[in-house]
Amino acid sequence: MSVERIRVLICDSISKKGIELLSSAGFEVSYIPDITSDELVKTISNFDVVIVRSRTKLTRNVIVAGKSLKAIGRAGVGLDNVDVKAAKEIGAKVFNTPDALTNAVSELAIGLMLNLARGISLGDSSLRKDEWLKNRLMGVELKGKFLGIIGLGRIGKRIAELSNAFGMTVCYYDVVDIPDAVLKRLKLTFMEVDELLSKCDFITLNIPLTPSTKHFINSDKLLKMKQTAYLINTSRGGVIDEHALYNSLKSGSIKGAALDVFEVEPPLKNELLTLPNMLCTPHIGAQTEEAQEIAAVSVSEKIIDFFKPIG
Repeated sequence: MSVERIRVLICDSISKKGIELLSSAGFEVSYIPDITSDELVKTISNFDVVIVRSRTKLTRNVIVAGKSLKAIGRAGVGLDNVDVKAAKEIGAKVFNTPDALTNAVSELAIGLMLNLARGISLGDSSLRKDEWLKNRLMGVELKGKFLGIIGLGRIGKRIAELSNAFGMTVCYYDVVDIPDAVLKRLKLTFMEVDELLSKCDFITLNIPLTPSTKHFINSDKLLKMKQTAYLINTSRGGVIDEHALYNSLKSGSIKGAALDVFEVEPPLKNELLTLPNMLCTPHIGAQTEEAQEIAAVSVSEKIIDFFKPIG
């Protein structure tokens, strides 16, 4: 198969540089960022490659319909919106871009921590309603606080680096052994989950959504947290039992939480959105110009390299 005959369908919005890279390499690119699931099932058989971000769900039904699929590209980290098993069964190679979004997501996590600590969003929204909440908005500083990082992958490590600059004491939990050199460089201390939850002032989740991590943070774990603690999640919504979190925030058993991700997105009529000690953003962890350009270019390069022996 020559490169000129390789047909690529891009189902979600990606940086123009990625599209240009594929086109200049001779691929036939169809850019349909608003394609529906029904339309995708009907047309996917016409393509050799499909590229998605997080909006499009490549379920078994969709992938099996892609009778010509040879490669699937995910311009992002997680593959929970791609049925990897189904892709393997039809012989389609799956690519993602785990490095592309690291800094963007990490900076958002730090931003959410600062916002929770100082009530920035509440201060802004109250002033716009002619309210002066200076006395109410007594915050805390990150300096000297304990940060617990659950999941020390690329993003967890970057959050640790950034947190060191604030003078925080950084602890972590992960099921994977971390090299001593990394722990020393990042000034990290390992803690089991229960100890981390009970000691840390800020806890950030950086774990994938798998059957074993579904509702990893539940009512039992929330009860182990300090009453003054804050929970931040920029990974996947399903790793938190949202109703249990609602009850904890409502009762004041933890001080606050910030979520960039939800079990169902968009989180329409989600009870968490009614709480004043809940800070939320619409899954914008990777929404920076830099991250999206890196992700688009990276996934495009991987697709091009994959077909080089054939072209």
